[in-house]
Amino acid sequence: MSNDASSSAPVFNRKNPLNARIARRELLTKGCDEKETWHFEIDLQGSGLEYLPGDSLAVFPHNDPALVEDVLGALHISGDEAVTDPNGVEMPIRKALTESCAITAPDKKFLNKLVEKAGDAAQDIAQLLDPDHKDALNHFLWGREIVDCLLQFPTLSWEPQEFIDILKKLNVRLYSIASSLAAKPNEVHLTVALVQYESHGRLRKGVCSSWLAQRTDEGTEVPCFISPGKAFRLPEPEEDVPVIMIGPGTGIAPFRAFLQHRKATQAKGKAWLFFGEIHADSCYFYGDEWDQYLEDGTLDRVTTAWSRDQAEKIYVQHKITEHGADIWNWLQQGAYVYVCGDAERMAPDVDKALHDAIAKYGNLGDEGAAEYVEQMRKDKRYRRDVY
Repeated sequence: MSNDASSSAPVFNRKNPLNARIARRELLTKGCDEKETWHFEIDLQGSGLEYLPGDSLAVFPHNDPALVEDVLGALHISGDEAVTDPNGVEMPIRKALTESCAITAPDKKFLNKLVEKAGDAAQDIAQLLDPDHKDALNHFLWGREIVDCLLQFPTLSWEPQEFIDILKKLNVRLYSIASSLAAKPNEVHLTVALVQYESHGRLRKGVCSSWLAQRTDEGTEVPCFISPGKAFRLPEPEEDVPVIMIGPGTGIAPFRAFLQHRKATQAKGKAWLFFGEIHADSCYFYGDEWDQYLEDGTLDRVTTAWSRDQAEKIYVQHKITEHGADIWNWLQQGAYVYVCGDAERMAPDVDKALHDAIAKYGNLGDEGAAEYVEQMRKDKRYRRDVY
């Protein structure tokens, strides 16, 4: 398959999603009590949908029915009242809250309406909306949902349409694709970590991850379309350059696609995979596949980091430091470096470890390493897909 999707393929997008069926779902973290990560295989048979390694699948989720009922209860309405949803479609408010509206995180539009309706009783929230109190507002909003705000002012009266009109559209969630059409025709695979945590006395759940992990089965239809990842592409198969892939947790997804594609296209160049999770025995996602790739030569090296299998936490950035000399050697051979996963902590830590390795083993110092990495970016040899 070329690096340009076929222009004759059907056009699926936000306004015209493909309703694709889940063909297979598998828990990747069997035996792990600390997290839940799932593998999904979605059937594209007959759709004509095409994608490339590095692309993402945009998924339209459904809100948690239990949360919808909590919101309806807080509004003191039955759920059968007719409303026009944010897409201009008339339907019962229960359906709108389930399929069309964002009902988790409150935004300023919602809070302003709440203050308008509650008056002096919401003075504390009104103060938070002052531009000078941005940090305090963020602190207030963390882990708090719309239903919490409604329950804080239980005597307020809301008209069903009035409430719908202040809600945002329920947006798509993007998941890095974990498969290649060259290896898995008519399929798209995802690696999805369930997000859930306790806050303000309630269990909070990620909208899309909880829908996929807890409320779908094989056969469930998933409305979706492709979101191109044009900045996250492999070298052409005939380019004899090394590839270093750093993807802890669900950041492994695009590299599974990369490696499937490299094997199917008999790509030249060495490949080195870095993966990290909490436990080797219960969280080594796709470990059997990496072993097979090491045997058949698709992969040359796999380096793993397990954060909770010993007293000292070990992450992928520590492994980059440990193998800094070899990484520098690969970079001197023209290696491309790809990073996927957590943007807040992992990506900056990996970036620093990479800079430090280049500074040390390239004898460049901090300033020289920064210039070297910047040139890698310009040459598109350092690419990140972080979120």
